[in-house]
Amino acid sequence: MDTQSLRLFVLAAERLNISGAGRALGMAPAVASARLAKLEHLVGADLLHRSTRKVSLSLEGAEFLPYAREILAQEDAALAVLGRGQLKVTGTLRFTAPSTFAQLYIAPILPDFLAEHPGMTLDLRLSDSQFDLIEGSFDLALRNAALSDTSLKGRKLADDTRILCASPDYLNKHGVPKTPADLLGHKLVAFQDMHTRMLTGPDGTTGEFNPAKSDCHLIVDDGLSQKLATLSGAGISINSRWSVHQELSKGTLTQVLPEYTVADQSVLWLVYPKANVLSAKVRAFMDFLITRIGKAPVWDKN
Repeated sequence: MDTQSLRLFVLAAERLNISGAGRALGMAPAVASARLAKLEHLVGADLLHRSTRKVSLSLEGAEFLPYAREILAQEDAALAVLGRGQLKVTGTLRFTAPSTFAQLYIAPILPDFLAEHPGMTLDLRLSDSQFDLIEGSFDLALRNAALSDTSLKGRKLADDTRILCASPDYLNKHGVPKTPADLLGHKLVAFQDMHTRMLTGPDGTTGEFNPAKSDCHLIVDDGLSQKLATLSGAGISINSRWSVHQELSKGTLTQVLPEYTVADQSVLWLVYPKANVLSAKVRAFMDFLITRIGKAPVWDKN
């Protein structure tokens, strides 16, 4: 199978423009159309719907697209081993990440990455809901959880330490917990999973943050909303240190039970489907994020 035709198809599917994809690869519009038609004849399916007004991806084309990307990634990886890989990283990278983290730490540095790699296009899906990497044809994802999915590979970006927080106003009104047992008398703000988190003190004593047993009238499914509710005095919540370190420094949030460690397996992972070759564009973006964010996380400097 002609990989240049596959590359043309992938570009055309991403841009929904056959002529533009052809020009990017140095092909005249007529040549690009002919090569796509030949590829469709080879695979026995119409991969793109064409009309005088627009181009759209067919159902068969959507199913074929991730496999075409994988073949191209395999080719790029093989050439890179032989020292014949492209010097310039190009193409579209589909990336998904939790919205709050991306807004705070990733979005501000994206112009620097695109300046380093002008041939790249980033297609971002930012949400606290997790997308399926394979079904969504994502190249890379940031996950702040234990890496338990055996279909994924990953590189650690940074630790995701969790801490208990409340606003000073809330603590002034309701008192400061001295032990985990004191949490039973407090209002808790819980994330949607409502999981119990174990707490361990410096001398080995244990307790728990248990929304089900406490006064919990606020359950959220968004990290930023949880932080904002805590800032407004809604109660005590568990937050990632990266999410609240600025508020802790300013004094608008106070760490609760600071001598206790929250037992949590969460780590910030950059993950990609195990079946995929680590393409040059994915490797470049991972290396960039690890260098700019992971090597010396700003939230650990305070």
